[in-house]
Amino acid sequence: MANDGHEDLYPRDCCIAVTAHPALPVCCFPTTGGEESPIKLALAPAPSLLLPHCFVSIPHCGQQPAAGSPIPTPSPRFHLHYKSGEREPRGRQARGGGGGKMVHPIAEADERSPFGKLTPDEFYARHGVTHSTSSFVNPRGLRIFTQRWVPRDPAAPVLAAVAVVHGFTGESSWMVQLTAVHLAAAGFAVAALDHQGHGFSDGLQGHIPDIEPVLDDCDAAFAAFRADYPPPLPFFLYGESLGGAIALLLHLRRKDLWRDGVVLNGAMCGVSPRFKPPWPLEHLLAAAAAVVPTWRVAFTRGNIPERSFKVEWKRALALASPRRTTAPPRAATALELLRVCRELQDRFEEVELPLLAVHGGEDTVCDPACVEELCRRAGSKDKMLRVYPGMWHQIIGEPEENVEKVFDEIIAWLKERAASATVGGAQGEAEQQLQ
Repeated sequence: MANDGHEDLYPRDCCIAVTAHPALPVCCFPTTGGEESPIKLALAPAPSLLLPHCFVSIPHCGQQPAAGSPIPTPSPRFHLHYKSGEREPRGRQARGGGGGKMVHPIAEADERSPFGKLTPDEFYARHGVTHSTSSFVNPRGLRIFTQRWVPRDPAAPVLAAVAVVHGFTGESSWMVQLTAVHLAAAGFAVAALDHQGHGFSDGLQGHIPDIEPVLDDCDAAFAAFRADYPPPLPFFLYGESLGGAIALLLHLRRKDLWRDGVVLNGAMCGVSPRFKPPWPLEHLLAAAAAVVPTWRVAFTRGNIPERSFKVEWKRALALASPRRTTAPPRAATALELLRVCRELQDRFEEVELPLLAVHGGEDTVCDPACVEELCRRAGSKDKMLRVYPGMWHQIIGEPEENVEKVFDEIIAWLKERAASATVGGAQGEAEQQLQ
């Protein structure tokens, strides 16, 4: 077909087809409660990776402004951005970083190793990153594994520190590590830990009957990291899935420490109805947890990797980790994860730090609607939500073009807030010295 700007290639459910253009129109959609919230549909000048046409599909869109009608103005620093999507590429398209563009390291992985054909040391050297590991024994007698990634060039200034929190059944040494390396290569000092029962940390596999000790472990691990990168250097949180919920709970626990900003990637603010079990089993969960808390109950519909990673070879890579389980969650763990979601939902208004939430529109593990609700209710003055139509739970499991689009935005957001926080911190120190 000719690229004439009018091809009938896109879904019919309220979809806008456009030629590549610096901006897309703005529309309104009805939110819960009957109010209409402006959604700014923004598209930067299309990079060479995009096809001649882009499209945006807006689920549940109520209306579109007529040609020439006034454009609603979004509220300051709070825009619901439904970004353009592109046709899924056929097969894997790993790319080099030509033209100085940073490429997420997932492009170099294969279905067996996050490092592809390289050794870990070769991989870190290729990305200009220094890697180190450590551990500590928590008050419960469990050894908790931690690691760091920092820019290798000692002359290069560190832009900020980023504390990375992985999700349920995940770990810091596999897929999440690739994002940590990506952040370190962009100029950030990065640290992460494995939660109890995950990765290289001690504990019954995948068992988190109480979230509070996990928060304690995060506090201990990141306190040592913070001591090496003290203020005025900004300190951000980055959390994926359950890690997003943990990041929010860390902020709610100590707002004085966690105030510079948080990136939520597929955050668990609510479990998707498409992932929960049929009605009777969910309501019997409390009884099961009380009687046999470690029983692996078939609480979910399918396993997490199958529902999280869209690209087949990336799903195979996630499953290749010798430390990942695909077994159902234990009864007490499933009950606690649901309780964490309810607690967060009751406290959305208390969230006050700068916030970027990125979420796949077709996430069937963590409900996108709950993250939208967080961004509507959060007390943060600087909050931004990106929902990407068609993307799944794990953004890193998307086709490469989608991965680059989302992580380019994440890094840009972190750099912008790091620069603002650094300037603000320097001004505050100067004022204190004058006093």
